[in-house]
Amino acid sequence: MSLCMGCMQEIGDNKICPSCGFDTTEKQQAPFLPYGTILQNRYIVGAGIDTNGESTRYISHDKQTGDIVIICEFLPIGLFSRDEGTAEVKINYENRLVYNKLKDDFLNYYKILSELRELSALMNVHNIFEENNTVYVVEENEDLIPFEEYVERSNGHLEWDIARPLFMPVISALEALHKRGVGHYAIAPKNMYITATGKVKISGFASENERKRGTPLKSQLFSGSAAPEQYDDNFPLDDITDIYGFCATLFYALTGHMPKSAVERRKDSRLLMSTTTVKRLPPHVVSALANGLQVERENRITDFDELRSQLSVAHTAKAIQDEISRTASMNLSKNERKRKTSNGMSHASIIIIAAAVTVLVLGIAGVFWLMQNPLAGMFANNTDASVSSTQSTEWTGATIPNYVGMTYEDAVKSAEGNSNITIYRTLNDEYSDDYAEGKIMSQSPAAGSKITQEDSVVVSICVSKGSQMRTLPKVEGEKLDSVASDIAAQGLLATAEYEYSDKVAEGRVIRYKEHVEGDTLEYGSTVILIVSKGKEQTNTQSSN
Repeated sequence: MSLCMGCMQEIGDNKICPSCGFDTTEKQQAPFLPYGTILQNRYIVGAGIDTNGESTRYISHDKQTGDIVIICEFLPIGLFSRDEGTAEVKINYENRLVYNKLKDDFLNYYKILSELRELSALMNVHNIFEENNTVYVVEENEDLIPFEEYVERSNGHLEWDIARPLFMPVISALEALHKRGVGHYAIAPKNMYITATGKVKISGFASENERKRGTPLKSQLFSGSAAPEQYDDNFPLDDITDIYGFCATLFYALTGHMPKSAVERRKDSRLLMSTTTVKRLPPHVVSALANGLQVERENRITDFDELRSQLSVAHTAKAIQDEISRTASMNLSKNERKRKTSNGMSHASIIIIAAAVTVLVLGIAGVFWLMQNPLAGMFANNTDASVSSTQSTEWTGATIPNYVGMTYEDAVKSAEGNSNITIYRTLNDEYSDDYAEGKIMSQSPAAGSKITQEDSVVVSICVSKGSQMRTLPKVEGEKLDSVASDIAAQGLLATAEYEYSDKVAEGRVIRYKEHVEGDTLEYGSTVILIVSKGKEQTNTQSSN
């Protein structure tokens, strides 16, 4: 059987392959494997497909199954040599320790990958073996469309309804990798493909050594999707790094262009997204993109559950209510379920009232959870954002209004009439002794900043949670529902325990269990109230 080394199809006596145009008279130059090299007496190696500082991939033929496969060979540039026409890798004596360590990392990485074959977004690994002083990985070969071509065919960008089912399995794949102690660190349009069934497949796998600067390998980073820390010498990579690459690739899919390189964004962190694009995307998706593309790691989405949540439409308020109901049902005894006081209150009631009022007080955080977004990368960086509006006195065009001191709802309403401004709330509200709860305490860009481009200007606002420490109100002798409202208004939660009292009427609060009026507790803390069950009834037998 005569095979074309370019596509692994039978070509007979042809010198030029009729299928792919490959010239069979050419030779594959060292240090790559010669055409026709046989590995494990099973795999026929053909032309190289791609290479990086750690490995090279070849199209190959499996004699045992008759399938076309991809073989990835560990081939760290600069640490070995290979004579022309031979397969054996020669390691220089001074490089042997580094080479062997890198080889072990490569081998372990692909062993983990092979154990995750149930994940649809990952390439299937069929075999791993050592030969010729190096390691070979046999991957499945599928009929794939490059992701960039797929996006180009889709009018240059994807709608969210199309992108969502493609990208969610990628989150699951990355999450599974990181749970096993490794990552991808090169999620980029060039490393993604679409299968014939319309699913995403990730390519471009390599150990961490290849995906950052400062290692013995010649690093391969993809501009626009590589996180800022990957350009730092030997910086530890983690979930946060892959989240940046994922969001950069999703940004490309939805907008048709990549973010600027991380090196450039360290100087100017803005992400340019047209007004048209902003308007056609769900607000929570824009929010998640900006959160995941923060230049500073501490401001970025930190785990895949949070990334998945921010890209979903599940409301936090519903989750809070579900948790309240679950907790209440767990704490209720059978007697308490049946029992109702003259005021109609029970253990469940106090929990639900306190929690419900708290949710109402914090309603902005719940109702507008999907709109939360620092979006620091959507506009000027922190330094630019803090520039005083007085520096813009010569500018006669439009400027960004001052939203500080307003409520989030009022700011959104105020911006409705301005098509150039979009208001988004930061990922986390912050405590403040200067601004009342629910009031905007800061914005970026600052008020007075110029609006000079047609692209939508996204104003990130931070809402105050009020003071961090809250004062306990008077409760002795008060009705339970009234006390529950007062405590909830302080941003605290309450639960109740009951006991008999000869002095305090049934359904009224006797005292705090562990605190007294005037104590200060941190926002969100839970207090226990002792509530009267009324006088204890005793049964006496009448004597004859």
